[in-house]
Amino acid sequence: MLTFIIILIMVAAILLVGVVLIQNPKGGIAANFVAPSQIMGVKRSTDVIEKATWGFALVLIVLSLASNFFRPTSGGSDNSSDSRIKDAIENTTVTTPAPAPAATQQQPAEQPAQPAEATPAAETTTK
Repeated sequence: MLTFIIILIMVAAILLVGVVLIQNPKGGIAANFVAPSQIMGVKRSTDVIEKATWGFALVLIVLSLASNFFRPTSGGSDNSSDSRIKDAIENTTVTTPAPAPAATQQQPAEQPAQPAEATPAAETTTK
């Protein structure tokens, strides 16, 4: 059934492309150079083509959504990708890396004596 729906989707997509390609552009540069023969009589054919475009687009959307209901489920078949992914996740063992060797700490060399702090400037006395 899924194969039939996929074939219908492809046919609808090809027909939609064809209908879109035969439409006349409605705006842009060509709109400024409308021939007088297109003033009357041609409107009917563009209405049919526009309705066909919307119809094929709607059919394409409906068939695409309907194809989800006919896809095979993974209920017990070991061949499906979903069950293979679940098996791979469940059977994965996590290995922790070995701890890095502790670096030998050396005693820092004696630091030279800090120079004595400068004494504050002499206080000024007022006479």
